[in-house]
Amino acid sequence: MASRIPTRITLADHPSRKLAVILHADVVGSTTLVRRNETLAHERIQDMFRRFSEAISNHGGIAHEIRGDALVAEFSRASDAVGASLAFQAANSINNEQLSDDIRPMLRIGIAMGEVVVADNTVTGEGVVLAQRLEQLAEPGGVGIQGAAYETIPKRLPFDYESIGERQVKGFDEPVRVYAVTLKPGGVIPEPEAPAQLEAVALDLPEKPSIAVLPFTNMSSDSEQEYFSDGISEDIITALSKVSSLRVVARTSTFTYKGKDVDIKQVARDQGVRYVLEGSVRKAMNRVRVTAQLIDATTGHHIWAERYDRELNNVFAVQDELMREIVVALDVELRDGEQARMWSSGTKNVEAWECVRLAAPIITRSGVERDLLQGRKLLERAIELDPNYAMAWVMFGWFYQNYADVAGGENDAVKRQTALTSMLECTQKAIEIDPSCADAYSVMALYHMERKEFEKAIASAEKSIELAPSNADNLGEAAMVMIKSGKPHRGLELVRRRMRVCPLYPAAALRSLAAAYRFTGDGELAVDTFRESLKRESGYLSPHVNLSSVLGELGRIDEAKEAAREVLRLAPDFSISKYMQGLSYRNPEDLLRVENGLRRAGLPD
Repeated sequence: MASRIPTRITLADHPSRKLAVILHADVVGSTTLVRRNETLAHERIQDMFRRFSEAISNHGGIAHEIRGDALVAEFSRASDAVGASLAFQAANSINNEQLSDDIRPMLRIGIAMGEVVVADNTVTGEGVVLAQRLEQLAEPGGVGIQGAAYETIPKRLPFDYESIGERQVKGFDEPVRVYAVTLKPGGVIPEPEAPAQLEAVALDLPEKPSIAVLPFTNMSSDSEQEYFSDGISEDIITALSKVSSLRVVARTSTFTYKGKDVDIKQVARDQGVRYVLEGSVRKAMNRVRVTAQLIDATTGHHIWAERYDRELNNVFAVQDELMREIVVALDVELRDGEQARMWSSGTKNVEAWECVRLAAPIITRSGVERDLLQGRKLLERAIELDPNYAMAWVMFGWFYQNYADVAGGENDAVKRQTALTSMLECTQKAIEIDPSCADAYSVMALYHMERKEFEKAIASAEKSIELAPSNADNLGEAAMVMIKSGKPHRGLELVRRRMRVCPLYPAAALRSLAAAYRFTGDGELAVDTFRESLKRESGYLSPHVNLSSVLGELGRIDEAKEAAREVLRLAPDFSISKYMQGLSYRNPEDLLRVENGLRRAGLPD
């Protein structure tokens, strides 16, 4: 090969950033406890953290790490973090009272909101540091909470707050308002709110064959080759999703098992499939070894297992052979054109394929111009190596769509229009190279939505689904195209299909489902669904805006205004006029419903 991909550009360099509620807890006087009885102190501290972790989990939180005498946890809502903290502190006090000695560990707890980075089950960032500073201000056995987090907690909850005032804390320029929070006398800590009773996604085995492809294990000595094994798995999922007589579970669902020991039968039950494919990849120098086995999860029996040892430049032939084995083993009937579509790998150049694999998560998930430009360099290299690589051109289309929002935004119309023009040219090039490329039609649908060319958007979205009936991402994009193009019932149908092929669906699926409910006339269920999505992404602005709007439309004004306050907390300069300018809805009455709902919620014009 002419050159190698820069090793500094890896998926690990782009961890997940988000706004979250962070809890930081520290043991009071741990050194003194250890001096009294080191073994007993360690045992009781670990037991205390175990009990606290259970309380955190019971209140919808995630204990990310326990290090020494401190614990860090993440929540979607401050009310759940406070509930878990107060429930634990009360139980721990009772537990300590029953001890006959003086080895009685206690915690100080701090709760704050802020941006964090989550990677490898570790959470870092400004939010963690602030929570730690607030914990240091709390009394032994007490809970301290940031003023901004306090403002998000419904006042109906039985909590008392004592202002500690504005404190200057290390590492922060501005003073932080702090409260000590306790349970009201006679109050009962509320149970975490039960999930909204959303429409159930039936997971009975379908009549047609169904399969989940688990992420192939990276057996290479170099951990940076993880993207390579992931790419093999994703390519197999993408190819199989093009077969109309086969139901294929989406990557989003199956990759939740990555790095875990799994029970194949449980995976099948969770995903609603009969067959499971698992395997491994070992890449060394110019050789690659791929092993795979197809399992009938209803019996636990292996249908077939195979090992492929090949030159690296033959890895795509291995993928084709794997897919042929699956089609034959499952007795899948291929319709006209499906065989050619599924066995077309897109490129025979391994380095070009690697470049696109590294660029994809950067371009589709990052909202930072610097990151997008780094992704573009990888795509430029891919096209230099293989100018006829359709997926490289598709990803260039994605790049320009996101670049239009990030670099062009609303204040540079010329820059934005230039990016959108390039988006169209790249997507047209992908379709010219491979007219069966479903992803290209999905990106084309987004381009037409940007231009408010609704009929063209609908046609492109439908084409993407026709070419890859089980592609969850394309189903999700198509659903929103339909909802915004005045076809909410078709949108609802597509959202349901997306959730069926991706049972562990992301919050974005819930947002689409809520929008579909709203415009098909079920506002109450839309409210429940938006709220459910916010349990997963409390720091994301869009569902807060939509929740306030639909509550306003329903006449639930107090709740609408509470939702509106959260909108203004996340976006203090929010205005209805500015927000409405960015919406693309075909029907003027749909736009009017959104706008009137926002006004009734009390948001500023």
